[in-house]
Amino acid sequence: MDTINIKRFGLAFGLTGIILYAGCILVMFTVGRNGTILFFNSLLHGLDTSSIIRMDIQVSEVIIGIIETFIISWLIGACIAMFYNISLKKNKK
Repeated sequence: MDTINIKRFGLAFGLTGIILYAGCILVMFTVGRNGTILFFNSLLHGLDTSSIIRMDIQVSEVIIGIIETFIISWLIGACIAMFYNISLKKNKK
């Protein structure tokens, strides 16, 4: 089996994280507070999100959130690729 390129896999995860973040923005923008609460309550198996949903988010917070989401997602993807590659090396012995 081939190894996974760690940087590319991290990038794929980072971009996927940004797409999910953008989806969250889209939900909040299109369905309003009550729709957002209903969506996330359903997504999180009935966990009541009404006390933590904020609709008055500043643009600077959104930008920071996108950057943080990309970094965290990139690190997750890079770790998965690294662990996968390590497991391949152990299986070849």
